Amino acid sequence: MTVKTLRYQINTRILLLSVCVFAVGAVMTLWHAKRAVEQEMQSSIHLATQLITFELSQNHARTQWLAQLNALKETRHLHIQLKEPSGNILTVPIKQSSPTLETPPRWFVNLVAGQSVEIERTLITTDGNALIMLIKANPLNEISEVWDESLAFFGLLCLLIVLIFITIHVILSRVLKAISIIVQSLARVDQGNYQSQLPHFWSEDMNQIARAMNHLIAKLNASQQENRALTQHTLAIQEEERQRLAQELHDELGQSLTAIKVITVTVAKLDNNANTRIKQSTDQVVFICDHLMDVVRSMMQQLHPLVLTELGLKAALEDLIAHWQKRHDLHILFSCHDDITQLPETMCIHIFRMVQEGLTNVVRHANASSVTIDLSIDENQQVRLVMSDNGQGCDVEHVQKGFGLLSMRERVRSLQGDFHIQTQPQQGMTININITL
Repeated sequence: MTVKTLRYQINTRILLLSVCVFAVGAVMTLWHAKRAVEQEMQSSIHLATQLITFELSQNHARTQWLAQLNALKETRHLHIQLKEPSGNILTVPIKQSSPTLETPPRWFVNLVAGQSVEIERTLITTDGNALIMLIKANPLNEISEVWDESLAFFGLLCLLIVLIFITIHVILSRVLKAISIIVQSLARVDQGNYQSQLPHFWSEDMNQIARAMNHLIAKLNASQQENRALTQHTLAIQEEERQRLAQELHDELGQSLTAIKVITVTVAKLDNNANTRIKQSTDQVVFICDHLMDVVRSMMQQLHPLVLTELGLKAALEDLIAHWQKRHDLHILFSCHDDITQLPETMCIHIFRMVQEGLTNVVRHANASSVTIDLSIDENQQVRLVMSDNGQGCDVEHVQKGFGLLSMRERVRSLQGDFHIQTQPQQGMTININITL
């Protein structure tokens, strides 16, 4: 089901309401016009009848009241005739009538005119003659006036509707613009940008929303800063603990294993291979010591590689990649900018951990055969780390639930960087990390 925009819904409803108002106004106007025409015709006929009856009752000459009748014949709306009982029509010379109003359309005349109104009455003049008076209403002039008034009314109504449309359009545009600004601000908040504030709007209602959102954004910004500080503190403690454990493994367990191996080799030499059981035991102890030393080196590499502190990030990553290629059937193409060695120690540790976590995810989940790692510094002084594989990929929503990638994201956020993932099923995955120096 298609969801219509707010502007479309409001304009549609206003248009429907305007059509309804226009239709009701047209019906009411036609009804009142028809009623007004009928009343005007009845009134005119009644008045003319009374006037003619009064004039004929006066003692005037025939030519005099015929002249007066001629004046009545020029009365609007009426067509008056006098005739004798024999059928002879009494007429006088017809004067040129004044021009009428513009003739309305035929459909309007048919709707308003209604039934024709006419009367026929017998009158007795003062000289005792009987005359028949025929008065027929001609509503055309009145209908023309009603038509002009209707045009003025509907013109005013259309103008009013247009003004309403314009007013609502202006207000709605401002409201939608404010809503668009609010939506854009929410999108920035969703992306983790809590720095922008909503502006002052023209409406107090919108300002209340803006103040509430600005307060919420400020709270989220403060929480983000606290979480970022807490994350940095936690990661620092974690790295410190890892370094301490790695140092203890190197100093204590590593040296102890080396001592055990040396003593075992010495015992084997003293025996001079005379006792087979002693030789087998000493060889087994030496083998176990070598295995444990390899395990200790691997644990030290995972906890805190000494080469990172001694030789820098580039050497540490090369050593890490060589270690992963040796342990897993994985081809890794690594490129690194020479200026990477100038990065702060904390950033170097975070980048090393992110590469380490990325390789762990590739081995555990991607089922990939090759990985490309590119670490560089661009002209805008941004550290760019791009890791891509040819694995099976997955849906972006599923990616968001992984704890490994969540750890990488938190490290990037603690450095105030940007973290983006591009992946689709069966199309591998690419991780883009940008950190401003």
